[in-house]
Amino acid sequence: MKLIDGKLLAANLRQEIAEKTAALKAEKGIVPTLAVILVGEDPASVSYVTAKERACIEAGMNSKEIRLPADVPEDELVSLVSSLNADEAVDGILVQLPLPKGIDAKRVVDAISPEKDVDGFTPENAGRMLIGEECFLPCTPHGVIKLIEFAGMNLSGKHVVVIGRSNIVGKPLAVLLSRKETNATVTLCHTGTKDIAAFTRIADVVVVATGRPGTLTGDMLKEGAVVIDVGVNRVADPTAAKGYRLKGDADFDSCARVASAITPVPGGVGPLTITMLLWNTLESASRKAT
Repeated sequence: MKLIDGKLLAANLRQEIAEKTAALKAEKGIVPTLAVILVGEDPASVSYVTAKERACIEAGMNSKEIRLPADVPEDELVSLVSSLNADEAVDGILVQLPLPKGIDAKRVVDAISPEKDVDGFTPENAGRMLIGEECFLPCTPHGVIKLIEFAGMNLSGKHVVVIGRSNIVGKPLAVLLSRKETNATVTLCHTGTKDIAAFTRIADVVVVATGRPGTLTGDMLKEGAVVIDVGVNRVADPTAAKGYRLKGDADFDSCARVASAITPVPGGVGPLTITMLLWNTLESASRKAT
């Protein structure tokens, strides 16, 4: 059984991003800038935003972090996004989700200019992705594709089952996997699927992205299948220094006994999400030079 090392791939890609960022600055005087809006004090969101800021700095990019109270009016938030759209120094805009109750996340995200939507969440970018036009790809699905390439897997003609139909991971990943360049046959399972195991047991690759630990177990796999675990769940553990440990959506031990390759949690898909965010921010800034 092979562990698919997301940390190593992320390190390689971030080195490439840092080199291209330095070249863009030296040749064109352009420093990619990512604006991140954090509303409220959700611990997981604060931790994630801090990691994004650190990653930007390490890549030689500018990080513009804007923290707002949880009770900020929705109209004020939308106005802030509009001002960042108009700011020529800002190349990418990211609104950290989830937003506090009472704020319409869709309205806020939809206010982001598609040219600065480095998360790939706006309707225009989602539509462009669906029909195969150039756009910013959503970071986690893009990271999964990069991870599959890194592992040397040729998915052409292979059967891939994606468990989870979120707009952030499941649905866009199913689209990317079915593109001609990847050429997989994709089955999308979700809470309405009557017997998920009936599909996963005939799959060459299973991607699980439900946000629920233990969704995928070893008895749901065929021998030699590949497991890509997108889930990152905090599970209480009094023996851990932080009082919790991170666990994926797949039961690692049972799946590892059957799978030919599997992504660990942490250290699998997770490191690629922020990496592809940097990738998109660099791409946005590079467009200024053309």
